[in-house]
Amino acid sequence: MNVHAVRAIYLFEMHRWVRTLVQSIAAPVITTSLYFIVFGAAIGSRMPSVNGVSYGAFIVPGLLMLSILTESISNGSFGIYMPKFAGTIYEVLSAPVSAAEVVLGYVGAAASKSIVLGLVIMITARIFVPYHIAHPLAVAAFLVLTSVTFSLFGFLTGIWADGWEKLSIIPTLVITPLTFLGGSFYSIDMLPGIWRTIALFNPVVYLVSGFRWSFYGTSDVGVGLSLTATLGFLLACLTAVTVIFRTGWRLKT
Repeated sequence: MNVHAVRAIYLFEMHRWVRTLVQSIAAPVITTSLYFIVFGAAIGSRMPSVNGVSYGAFIVPGLLMLSILTESISNGSFGIYMPKFAGTIYEVLSAPVSAAEVVLGYVGAAASKSIVLGLVIMITARIFVPYHIAHPLAVAAFLVLTSVTFSLFGFLTGIWADGWEKLSIIPTLVITPLTFLGGSFYSIDMLPGIWRTIALFNPVVYLVSGFRWSFYGTSDVGVGLSLTATLGFLLACLTAVTVIFRTGWRLKT
């Protein structure tokens, strides 16, 4: 393992993130705070509890997941796309650095940013709604696992994209709608039978459900199934990265 190479890539990405801290941290926190104000305070005060949890507290895991998924993909995709755009990717590919070390540096930095953002949003949520954490270790595990998995997915998105506009297609047109329809603001048990069945085909349901269980001990699907689905997606992303570096698809051509 070339520790110096991994450290160089990781620190470069983290320093770039620090230079854009307002955009990277403040903007998502402000957006999420508005969700808490509108849904948690204004609407939540007029709604009954959901599965024994006040509505304002109920949406905390869903809003966290929405921010983490979006930021993980954005950070992961931008990190690898910039070297492609600037032409410096060839210096990385020609250096004595393995594919695993390149991925570890870029994805590790992207995941670190998402974890920090998640922690900041959790602290911010305390200002608007009271909530408790039933399983702190599970919260940490889901936070790290989700950040790593979708930073890796963002890394794949950055390799696939051949223009700036494509970097926003996946987060905006795919992930955000799936998150809103994945039980972020409601329990899928509240849906009619056929729609609940359809919702189970939404992969984000399992992420939100597992994250909510770690907070309150209640979920729409089993926590084991949520964990399995996340690990399965992580394995699929790792397989895709392996194939890409072996063939050089969108990297060497």
